[in-house]
Amino acid sequence: MKFISWNIDSLNAALTGTSARAELTRQTLLTVAGEGADIIAIQETKLPAAGMNKKQAAALQEYFPEYDYVWVSSREPARKGYAGTMALYRKGLDVSADFPVIGAPAPMDQEGRIITLDLPEYYFSLVYTPNAGDGLKRLAERQVWDRKYADYLAGLDGKKPVIACGDYNVAHEEIDLANPAGNHQSAGFTDEEREGFTQLLGRGFVDSFRSLHGDVKGVYSWWAQRVKTSKINNSGWRIDYFLVSSRLKDAIVRSEVMDSGARQDHAPILLELGQGQ
Repeated sequence: MKFISWNIDSLNAALTGTSARAELTRQTLLTVAGEGADIIAIQETKLPAAGMNKKQAAALQEYFPEYDYVWVSSREPARKGYAGTMALYRKGLDVSADFPVIGAPAPMDQEGRIITLDLPEYYFSLVYTPNAGDGLKRLAERQVWDRKYADYLAGLDGKKPVIACGDYNVAHEEIDLANPAGNHQSAGFTDEEREGFTQLLGRGFVDSFRSLHGDVKGVYSWWAQRVKTSKINNSGWRIDYFLVSSRLKDAIVRSEVMDSGARQDHAPILLELGQGQ
């Protein structure tokens, strides 16, 4: 089984935008489509509560004609056109979808942050974790989210194996970002967020990339758009993950960051599981 996860930073812009950045995004969409993954997880769709319009749906169909999909968007009282997630899955897969409420601080549960697909042999759950925000103004709420999310994922794992993925908005270890020394008070690298991720892994999950590649350095999944040279200089962060239940560890065949060319922001990540999944 093959899976891809990607924070696309506006599905609308990707499908119908006319900017140079939109064109770079479409090139990455072609790369994603060419992998033929079984399930594709998309974060930060930024779609309205009603979902895609006809033009957007037609454009998505052109890229992924062999897939069905489910989505959830931010809804009141949360901000409009904010966050949002989507899961595309190959036609013919035995899938039922859930859009869980985990008891997070308001209005996080209304921001369209989690989709869980229930398949016969495993759960596939994608997440767009809330950012701690400028000035860490949302850090306390983020810590509650981390606990609630860990409880939710562990609950799934108690029933059958879990494949979880998404933009977790945290670089777990110092080797997961290019400049750890200067970022200990930055959103995504505070002690509190890193500890939250450690606690999540401690509930029975494995960071598939580290499991396969050990302490390799210099591999990142996000480069700041505001810094023009961030990707050229590989001054990035690894904040996108595929986690798997510990009992799936030996099934990991590939776990890697995909090539997204010159496009800054998030790159897609890929997981492949072999025998034992």
